[in-house]
Amino acid sequence: MNLPNKITLLRIMLIPFVIFFYLASSFIPGAKLIATILFIVAVLTDFVDGKIARGQNLVTVLGTFLDSIADKMLVSTGLLLVVCDGTILAPIGVISAIIVICREFLVSALRQLGASKNVIISADMWGKVKATVQFVTVAMFMFVAYLHSISIFEGWFAVALNIVSYIGLALTVLLTIMSCVHYCLANKGLFREDTPNKKIEQGNEE
Repeated sequence: MNLPNKITLLRIMLIPFVIFFYLASSFIPGAKLIATILFIVAVLTDFVDGKIARGQNLVTVLGTFLDSIADKMLVSTGLLLVVCDGTILAPIGVISAIIVICREFLVSALRQLGASKNVIISADMWGKVKATVQFVTVAMFMFVAYLHSISIFEGWFAVALNIVSYIGLALTVLLTIMSCVHYCLANKGLFREDTPNKKIEQGNEE
């Protein structure tokens, strides 16, 4: 349990607090803003733990597993929160959440398939870009939800932020689909029954 892994665990432990404050806006003033800040802090830990792990040669199998799970948990939680309270209009939010979450299930299943064949699946640029856009988009929608909660959503900034958030959501869905297709194509060898039981590097994304 090195420093990067502890930071990753911190990201996971922040998720319940994000949920609590986001849903506590009815009795805690500015709770959604607190939730947004906590979400952003959790996102920043993703960049910090990776930089430390690579810079100090502390990359471990446990760390790789925890980092991937933490990212998926954080994105899924934030997206579901802004979908369930109507910040993202239906059915756009529901469809987007289904695409993102189903893709994560598929990636996890392929990772398990790779592990059963002793295949190491390394991260690629597609996954990193996709994850970054997802984090930024969810954070923007959470801040939009905060503006709604304090009844400030008439100025040019609020309107512009809402428009940019939906553009980010469109990019998120597009990158999610494209990265999933790229992931499957890059690892299509896993679907063959004769895949050799040896470690090989293959393309993947977060």
